[in-house]
Order: sequence, then structure tokens, then C-alpha cells
Amino acid sequence: MLMKALHLEKIHPGLSIDCVVFGLHGDTLKVLILKLKKIDKWALPGGFVAATEAVDTEAARMLKDRTGLDHLFLQQFHLFGAVDRNKVSDIRNFVDQQIISAAEGEVLAQRFVTISYYAVVDYAKVQAPTPDYSSEFCEWCPLKELPSLIHDHREIIAKAYQVLKRDLNYQPIGYNLLPDKFTMPELQAVYETILEKKIDRRNFRRKMLSFDILIATDEVRTGGSHKAPILYKFDEQKYQAAMVGGLVSLW
Repeated sequence: MLMKALHLEKIHPGLSIDCVVFGLHGDTLKVLILKLKKIDKWALPGGFVAATEAVDTEAARMLKDRTGLDHLFLQQFHLFGAVDRNKVSDIRNFVDQQIISAAEGEVLAQRFVTISYYAVVDYAKVQAPTPDYSSEFCEWCPLKELPSLIHDHREIIAKAYQVLKRDLNYQPIGYNLLPDKFTMPELQAVYETILEKKIDRRNFRRKMLSFDILIATDEVRTGGSHKAPILYKFDEQKYQAAMVGGLVSLW
């Protein structure tokens, strides 16, 4: 919830955005976080909401600034509104280390509720995550190895992961995590990594094909010692329709 300048007259009072960006690196689910300047703390990408902009628009802009990726699917998943969610000790550190001014610190010490989003992106396409003015660098961190985070950002990440796993029962996933063409085992590996459990191979294949969002290509994955698996791709139109209309499936 830090950005270059508050411009108090331009922001919506008491409202901020925090974004949890998930990426899959091999069989490890990672989260994009910012290392703050001068203090041993990390933060989620986010910021304040301009009074003249829609909240969804601001969230998309913030993610594009950090990842360079446009037209991401952003899922608004929770509003965090605990009275003490902005930790006074963190704000005092920001001021003492001159990350923000004393006047800005007074604003941050006021009550803020934050609207949280999550996005799932292609790890490989985010070549150089971009920090903001208050941070030294921006990098991917394994979900299970998070460092010390400011405010309630650890709670936000935990909630985002919980919702992501729940949403797998109602929405497709993989479009932003896989190459354009992929095998069924590669798609299954995405689900197993996120859900942290094994899925029966035959049941997974049957269920995915029943969703009618995959197109079997004429190509196969070569180079293995076993029978070359068929390459699939997503039917983009049906995939996007499923994102809106939903699926019915329990993993």
C-alpha cells in the first residue's frame, strides 16, 4: 500500500488496493513481492485509489506497472478492514527511514480498508519485475517461504491462496501458466501443485475434456521414452466464457 506520492487531494479517503500475483515455477507456486527500502520488510504490490478512477482500473494499472503484463484476469476476492490492520510500528519505520514524509505517515496511520485482488500469471513472461519508488527490488518468492511482511499482507496472501484453490472448482486455470501448446500431464501438474494433492490421471483427463475448453492439436510432445503425448491448446473463446459463466467440478 505504498506509492510515490500520496497526492491527498486526489485519492479516495481510507481506501487502498493490494494485489497477490501468483506464478508457477516448475512445481513451486510463487508470489510477487516488493522488498522495501532501508528496512527488512516486504510488501505486496498495491497502492491508493484515485478519486476519479474505478477500483478495477487502478488494480490493473498497478499490476501492469509491476509485471509489464496487460489484460490480466484479476479476481477481487476480499475486503480487509480490521481497525488495526496498518501497523503503527511499520509506519514509524517508514518515516524514520525517510521512505515517506511525516505528513504522509500521519495519513497512513489513519484507518484504511484494502480491496484485495489475485492474479495468476506466466512466470516466464515476467522477466524483470519492476519495483516502485519505496522498494529496492521486486521478486518472486515461494509461497511456503515468505519473509517478514508489513501490516496484514501475510494474511492477505493466505486468503488469496485459499480462494484460488476454491475457485479451481468453478473456473478454469492454466491459460496464463502454460505455453500455448501443452500436454494433459502438464496441465494436471498445474492443478496438483496449486491444490497440493494428487489427482487420478484418468479422472482428470475425463473432467477436463468434459469442460469443452481444450482443442487437441495434430502435434505431439517428442523426446520422451514413452508414447508421445498429444499437445492441446485452449479454445480461447470458450475459456473466457467459462471464466465468466463458471464450471462445476470438485477436485
